[in-house]
Amino acid sequence: MQMHPAMEAILPKVQKPARYTGGEFGEILKNKEETEVRFALCFPDTYEIGMSNLGLRILYGVLNKMPGVWCERVFEPWRDMTEAMRAAGVPLCALESGDPLGDFDLIGFSVGYEMSFVGILDMLSLAGIPLRSRDRTELRPIVFAGGSCMYNPEPIADFIDLAVIGEGEEVDAELTELYRKAKREGWTKQRFLRAAAGIEGVYVPSLYDVSYFPDGRIEKMTPRDGAPERVRKRIIQDLDGASFPVHTIIPSTEIVHDRTMLELFRGCIRGCRFCQAGYVYRPVRAKKADTLIRQGIESLKYAGYEEISLTSLSTSDYKELGALCDGLLDWCEPRSVSLSLPSLRADNFSLDLMQRVQKVRRSGLTFAPEAGTQRLRDVINKNVTEEDLLNACRTAFSGGWSSVKLYFMLGLPTETDEDVLGIADLAYKVYQVWRVSTPNRSRGVRITVSTSCFIPKPMTPFQWFPQDSREELIRKQKMLKEAMRSKAISYSWHEPDVSYVEAALAVGDRRLGKVLEHLYELAGGLQAWEEYFDYEAWLQAFRDSGLDPDFYVRRSRSEEEFLPWDVIDDGVTKAHLIREKHLSEEGQVSPDCRKQCLGCGANRLLKGGKCDA
Repeated sequence: MQMHPAMEAILPKVQKPARYTGGEFGEILKNKEETEVRFALCFPDTYEIGMSNLGLRILYGVLNKMPGVWCERVFEPWRDMTEAMRAAGVPLCALESGDPLGDFDLIGFSVGYEMSFVGILDMLSLAGIPLRSRDRTELRPIVFAGGSCMYNPEPIADFIDLAVIGEGEEVDAELTELYRKAKREGWTKQRFLRAAAGIEGVYVPSLYDVSYFPDGRIEKMTPRDGAPERVRKRIIQDLDGASFPVHTIIPSTEIVHDRTMLELFRGCIRGCRFCQAGYVYRPVRAKKADTLIRQGIESLKYAGYEEISLTSLSTSDYKELGALCDGLLDWCEPRSVSLSLPSLRADNFSLDLMQRVQKVRRSGLTFAPEAGTQRLRDVINKNVTEEDLLNACRTAFSGGWSSVKLYFMLGLPTETDEDVLGIADLAYKVYQVWRVSTPNRSRGVRITVSTSCFIPKPMTPFQWFPQDSREELIRKQKMLKEAMRSKAISYSWHEPDVSYVEAALAVGDRRLGKVLEHLYELAGGLQAWEEYFDYEAWLQAFRDSGLDPDFYVRRSRSEEEFLPWDVIDDGVTKAHLIREKHLSEEGQVSPDCRKQCLGCGANRLLKGGKCDA
């Protein structure tokens, strides 16, 4: 890395300077003279968060395999670094080359959390790049975004030139090739964007005109210049043949998930009605166990980590889990490498499996009942019973476990005080199960109850429901805290203020662009962090922009309303979402995909028409 001269004076004065130096083992360096397209892979959050993102590592590997393309990483600096850079006149630079972000052809943001939207503005501003797409008139740079938040890209439509919808491995490569052609032939930016809109999975906001009813609802979004009526997401058809970063970057400072990660499958067989990921990542596509064993062992040999984590939306639903764990443990156990299984479900918990995979290092267990009563679990289609949870805990406690985390959600549609108090009752029943099941009471038990606030998310059956008011969520949190009946049970909760803003961004339209820009002026970046989140600044930004956040957060939507994300096709039909919404209102459950195909529509994205559920 060729560091900016002023950086040498800055680094000793900021927290965690290794965030900004690059030079890690495994980074990819190329000759700029032989590079046709320079691609900045940006993550609008800190190094520790971004380097823990498997998707970022996959795209880094895919793009750098392309001849004539150099992909480099850029992360949002911490506030102390931001202030020092501005004072010294140092622009935001890439880690590999140390070159300013403004020198790059393509600037792609990976966005998986709505509160990171402001980070995009922070990074562009630090780089001296105009924030709004309309003010960037040349072919370079093209600014775009991908990730799960792009299933509703409208709140950042003013700032990005295009959005990648779905899985980015193939789309990013096709966009890069198109840009290479445009650069060689001297295209204008507008010609490039019109051509990019012809790539499946690419949404160009400036090619859609939006009209509104007097009450603020969207009347219609009209495509022009050949843009499609709806943009269908892209998926990888064959995960076994897809690129996987076996030889990846080894961070030179601690990150959040500092371990080898293996992605078992994409999609989810469950149908939790609040869960955006469970719908937008459909259809289910799994890797073969043999592929995963090979990739896992090669990754561990290269990186030297002492832990490997099996990741997916529901790890215990992987069909070949037993064979996979056996194959990995044959290599891991003799080398004292631990194997972790997050995302376990209480209804298929296996003590035998957990004892085998945690021989090296035993960690606590985590379950997510989501709701405190069976009535509400049926409403959200969790398909887990109280007995499932208690049996799983009984098995774990009798096997020597003494720590369990339970995740719930407050403010779910139709929730009553009885449902809230049911969380405390369920936690106490888990405590009682420990008392009668543990072989060693002297060790004690730790039961951690955590609650988040329900946020209506696009592309889910609950997208039409409002969020509880801030005051109501605070009341429910207080009531639940007072209902806890044992010192062995601790309770933590997510702040309703953050959830309120997140909900507005999740379901917002492109008028929120002026809110984001004004908020950035008032409070700066890193709004995903408690240290810098400024609720009052958010409210002021809405007021000054002439918008009411309650219009987005506290309003029920009719099933006929045109929603900001209706131009995006994630594969699941709106008819299916409406059907699931009606079942939730009746308290009826739907079976998982493995028991019965419900015809959600996602299979039409597969060439063979059949998923791996």
